[in-house]
Amino acid sequence: MPHFDIKQTRKGRGATYNPSNRFAPTHSEMEDDGWWQEEMPTRLATVVSEERARSALAWNDSPDLAFDRSLNPYRGCEHGCIYCYARPSHAYWDMSPGIDFETRLIARSGLVDRLREEFCKRSYVCRPIAFSGNTDCYQPLEAERGTSREILGFLLECRHPVSIITKSALILRDLDLLGELARQRLVRVSISLTSLDTELKRSLEPRAASPAARLRTVQRLHEAGIPVGVMVAPIIPGLTDHELDRLLAAARDAGAQWAGWTLLRLPREVAPLFEDWLEAHYPERARKVMSLVRQSRGGADYDSRFGKRMRGEGVFAELIAQRFDKICRRLGLNDPATSESRQLDVTAFRPPRAQGDLFE
Repeated sequence: MPHFDIKQTRKGRGATYNPSNRFAPTHSEMEDDGWWQEEMPTRLATVVSEERARSALAWNDSPDLAFDRSLNPYRGCEHGCIYCYARPSHAYWDMSPGIDFETRLIARSGLVDRLREEFCKRSYVCRPIAFSGNTDCYQPLEAERGTSREILGFLLECRHPVSIITKSALILRDLDLLGELARQRLVRVSISLTSLDTELKRSLEPRAASPAARLRTVQRLHEAGIPVGVMVAPIIPGLTDHELDRLLAAARDAGAQWAGWTLLRLPREVAPLFEDWLEAHYPERARKVMSLVRQSRGGADYDSRFGKRMRGEGVFAELIAQRFDKICRRLGLNDPATSESRQLDVTAFRPPRAQGDLFE
């Protein structure tokens, strides 16, 4: 697989280059020495490799997260969102967090078998699984593999609750399973919304669903009786924050019951990738955007501290939080009176092959 260090935009891809893998023993950079060099392709194919899963659930004890376990069917994500906080994880698989992250994917197999083993442990305590916690479980590869649908079917069989976040309309393929899970209070869905600007979306999230398609997805899920909300994530200072009112109003009108938000996060290699993307697509805003980011991160590109990494700090971050809460109150989102009805049922869980199943 070629290593693309030359910075250039490529149709349908978010990253403009491949930063070196931080775990590699040596790093190389391409230099123009005056000799002829083969041009880098402007279109890059997606390559998928297989991984037999040794475990299914990823566990965390982060106070910033509302879940303690998550499940990811795929490593890397073809949506290609330039801001994706999961990009640095690709280095663990000896690949770059840049173009590799969105073109060299890993499909995990055997996840239902691993889930069955984990659910059958006597020590297992049922709580909602976040599906996905890292990369999108409904990215384009899912249309071919169907792994997410297989997992949902198994969770329904075991009556195990699940919360899903996606920016893909492909989730509508599974309305039958989601509808039954919803009837048993076993599922809630959040649709990720970043901008209503179609042109911005094309470079920011090149292979994700359009803003209109995401809003239609919210509407279809709502009409099917599936609890649905939105995550305005990330809010990008100086680029998307001015859309808050319109984004939340459009989500409410489509049927969203709740809304959450996070501020742009730029861990590790994401910071230079995002800054280079800004210079390539929005050079006139680049300095302002990065200045606001750093004002909200203690002068740095990123602050990884718990309590700070999701929302930031400082005047700008506080204004965003106040605006968001005020708009949600005005629109009737996040109504405390209905929060109990959105809680998922953990009492109905039935481990697979549990004693007594043969007699039901």
